[in-house]
Amino acid sequence: MVTTAIKYTIIKNKDQYNEYCDQLERLLSVNHTEQVQDEIDLLTLLIEKYDEDNNNFQETDPITMLRSFMEDHHMKPQDLTTILGISKGYVSDILNYKKGLSKEIIRKLAEYFKVRQEAFNRPYKLV
Repeated sequence: MVTTAIKYTIIKNKDQYNEYCDQLERLLSVNHTEQVQDEIDLLTLLIEKYDEDNNNFQETDPITMLRSFMEDHHMKPQDLTTILGISKGYVSDILNYKKGLSKEIIRKLAEYFKVRQEAFNRPYKLV
């Protein structure tokens, strides 16, 4: 019996997590054959499992988390206007705790940053 090396394993540390996230981004930018789609699905599952086991979203309010994601992705507030389809003023109000996140914005943020909607769908204080 010939054994083959396993391409992906359960994520054990932050470096491996970052490597898998980078690989997922690369795969998402190519044509999706069935094999590529299977790889995308597997990486997504492994990343979500690591997030679930290692990130306690309940300790971080959604806006702090959004700012962290923006920093990780080298994004500016104006980038959110395109992603979310909202005005610069509305983005500013969200980031400065003046307006809450609507269901539609939560859905778009979760989809864009590849996290569960529950990460953004939690109460936090507005100013």
